This record gives sequence, structure tokens and C-alpha cells, in this order.
Amino acid sequence: MNCPHCRSSSTTEREGRTVHGFRRFRCRKCGRRFNERTGTVLNRVQVPTDIMFLFWRLRYKLSLRDLAEMFLIRGLVFTHEAVRDREAKLAPLFAEGLRKRRAGKAGRCWHVDETCVKVAGVWCCLCRAIDRDGTLIDVYLSETRDMAAAKAFLRSAKSVTQVEPEQVTTDGHTSYPRAIAEELGTDVDHRTSQYKNNVLEQDHRGIKGRYRPMRGFKAFGSADRFCRAFDEVRNLLRPASYINQTISLARRRVIHVQRVAALRDLISAV
Repeated sequence: MNCPHCRSSSTTEREGRTVHGFRRFRCRKCGRRFNERTGTVLNRVQVPTDIMFLFWRLRYKLSLRDLAEMFLIRGLVFTHEAVRDREAKLAPLFAEGLRKRRAGKAGRCWHVDETCVKVAGVWCCLCRAIDRDGTLIDVYLSETRDMAAAKAFLRSAKSVTQVEPEQVTTDGHTSYPRAIAEELGTDVDHRTSQYKNNVLEQDHRGIKGRYRPMRGFKAFGSADRFCRAFDEVRNLLRPASYINQTISLARRRVIHVQRVAALRDLISAV
């Protein structure tokens, strides 16, 4: 392992491990000691890596105080503010890692729509898009619902998926025809029907069900961070299927265990 301080490869492993089981090293060049966490975003975090409180926060309907109480039973003492600070630090890296894994895996038929979330007492527009099979395209939180927000969302969706859609279905908002033509091209088939977008209207229930128990957000930055990370985790753990395809409960369990293992690897890599 290279030294995180001087980047030298002349290091030796020391006997024993840290309290959380990480290997210890010493650099022959600069003489400094370090472990496997030194130089990473998890440095000096007094919680084992396999305690995925961030994943539980993004996946389940739990408050910050709920998580603190749950881990107190397991002998891990920290406050709800510690959970908030670690979420603010790790959630953007976590979401970005999942976004990179989705490059080139989205379909070419997109469903685009918006839903509203309350941030500091003000309703904001949460733009979301999925493909025909329900796979997440992108999420974008905007304070306004206008042309600039539509363009920014479509530009972000195209850069994340690295896919040029052939068909885009919206609810007929006046900003989308021009935004689609300028950001995705004039050859894209733009359908405007609220009934053909029911698949996305139903998919909004995921963020709505998680957002309501929180009683809104206090700041725009935290709302944007949470909504994006929540949808990325939800998309990873959902069993991939096609329209009208039936997946047995046993198969769903296998898929869930495999996806959680991939999630642990991603957290360790972060």
C-alpha cells in the first residue's frame, strides 16, 4: 500500500490491527504511520465500515434520531447530528459512484415528469426521468419550473446515461418541446400525454413515501443531496425487469442480497 502522505511505495506492514480491524503500515521514506483508512473520506470515523447507517437512512423511513437509538442498542454511541454530518459528507460521493455505474445502461424511451417537494416552506420542483422498464435516468431538483430547469435536467440526464433517447414522453409542459429540441436533438420523438406517463407518476410514490415522514427539508442543498442519493439507491436495489415480466419472491431476495453486497463494496471503495 502506498503512503498517503508522500505517495511512496516503500512501506511495510506493522503487526496487529486497529480497533476496527484495519491493517497498519509504516512508510520507510517519511517515517509516518498510517492504516487502510488514512487519506480516505472515512479517516478518523469511529464507526466500522460495515455499519451502513447511510444506506439505512436513504433506504428506510428512519429519522436521524431513530438511527442513533438503533445503533445505541448495538453499543455504538453517536448523536443524530453525527449521522447528519456523515450523510452530508458521504452521500454526494455515494450517489456519484452509483451514477457512474449507470452509464450506457438506460433505454432509449424516456418518461420525464416533475413532482413537488417542500424545502424551507417553499415548494420546489423535483424533475425525474425513467426509461420504459423503470430504470432511473436522472434526478434534478430545481427551485423553479421553467425553460432553464428543463434544459439543465435534460443536459444532466444525457451526460449521466451517455444515451441519446429516441422517444421522450412528457405531460405537455410548454418548456419541454424547445428544451428537448436544443438539448437532445430535433430527431427525438416527443410525446405529450399525461396518460402515457402514468408509469412515472406511479414511480413518484417512492420519493413521496420517503419524503412525507421527514416533514420537508430545511435547506435546498440537503434536499438536493438526499433526493438524488435516495433515488440512486432505490434504483440499484430494485430488481431489473421488463414490462409485464413476473419475478418470483425467491428471485427478488437473491437479487436484493447481490445488490446489497455491491452496495457494501461501493461504500468501502468510497
